[in-house]
Amino acid sequence: MMMPPMQPVLEDERLLLRPLAAADFAPLFAVARDPEIWALHPAHDRWREPVFRAFFDEGLASNGALAVIDRASGTIIGSSRYDIRVCRPGEVEVGWTFLARAHWGGGVNRRLKRLMLAHAFEAGFDTVIFLVGDGNLRSCRALEKVGAVLTDRRQRWEMAGVMVDHRIYAIGAADFLAGPLMAGASPAD
Repeated sequence: MMMPPMQPVLEDERLLLRPLAAADFAPLFAVARDPEIWALHPAHDRWREPVFRAFFDEGLASNGALAVIDRASGTIIGSSRYDIRVCRPGEVEVGWTFLARAHWGGGVNRRLKRLMLAHAFEAGFDTVIFLVGDGNLRSCRALEKVGAVLTDRRQRWEMAGVMVDHRIYAIGAADFLAGPLMAGASPAD
């Protein structure tokens, strides 16, 4: 199943999201080569260049990968992606996200998710899903903070050479609009 191109340019006061380009490999790998980013992730070796290269190339081919840029510095601080490979009709996945550790805990993930979810719902999707590898508690907590709810659905992916079970979280359009990503949304967020 092919996803129609879904690489918008999205922005707020602090972030610019734009389509990932081949020229982004070096600056994005400079972020990704930090092993601590991947410590709780099932693809714990994604900091290695050949592993990251495969991830990056898959992102380019997906027609849904976005570079995340800090507007103040103009530097790439991570990436994220829209995907439909494991989605039901009316759904889109937001995931494959990573950010430089310097941008953890400061509202960047919240802003990123707000931009991407708003766009997904404006594009006509009913539900956004998120896949999280079992044991990736950091991502589980982050999704719960933005209002995503754990479903009873599961998915298996090969990561770091082994099959890994993934939990599926979801959020619908109405829950997004009434949830924590929109509550009190302000430029200082």
